[in-house]
Amino acid sequence: MVELQVVLPDESATMPPERLVELAKAAEELGYGTAWLPDHILPPGEFGSEYGGVYEPLVTIGYLAARTTRIRFGTSVMILPLRNPYVVAKQAATLHRLSGERVVLGVGVGWTEKEFAAVGAPFRERGRRTDESLEIIRGLFAGEDRGGVFEPKPRAPLPIMVGGDSAPALRRAARFGEEWQALGLDAPSFAAAVAKLRAQTDRHVTVGSRLHWYGPDSEFDDAVRLGAELTAAGAETLAVFFGDPEHTVDRMTRFRDAFRLAVE
Repeated sequence: MVELQVVLPDESATMPPERLVELAKAAEELGYGTAWLPDHILPPGEFGSEYGGVYEPLVTIGYLAARTTRIRFGTSVMILPLRNPYVVAKQAATLHRLSGERVVLGVGVGWTEKEFAAVGAPFRERGRRTDESLEIIRGLFAGEDRGGVFEPKPRAPLPIMVGGDSAPALRRAARFGEEWQALGLDAPSFAAAVAKLRAQTDRHVTVGSRLHWYGPDSEFDDAVRLGAELTAAGAETLAVFFGDPEHTVDRMTRFRDAFRLAVE
């Protein structure tokens, strides 16, 4: 059975942190397996429909994990080339230990050139820097000697999720990822991307996609139908963004129930 996941809304600087806790708890009670948090450090525009990540995702995961018991938490996606990979590895491994091994490190290369400029990172080197960072992070997790003592080493696997459906993203997922997440693909395009990924690795990479239902109720059936089609095309996880925090719990419930009926 496909795992339903939720992308938590983090687009408003005025939303109280306790609201994220309420949504994470509700997702856990409803049976959603993973909750994802977006990431932007210095976006070129206001946080909102285009830019999510008001609360820094790894810090937020620590806060939410302490208030829940079963649900996994991940970054979807952390813009890895904006960060020091040694610090990311330390933070992720610490969160994994403190949360009872419930963390997924989801990474991507980023897409907003102005944000890279704002933090002094080279935009055109982001792919290479992401690969180099993943080499470092996987090495640290595996206990490789990187010139110093790395602790806490993960006692249980700490999955890396690679987001994106470009050719470099699929190559990166095949090389480094335990999980892969597409965005905005229809079922045939998703199946084609999965085939390309599978052809590049003998390891099993869990494949999934993000989809959105944050418009009017008239789009509900379309979202459920797309989820069922992606599942038939091989999706093992579906991460849904429901938009407005005030409607998220109701929409999580409605989508879960309708989706279960659609795939039975």
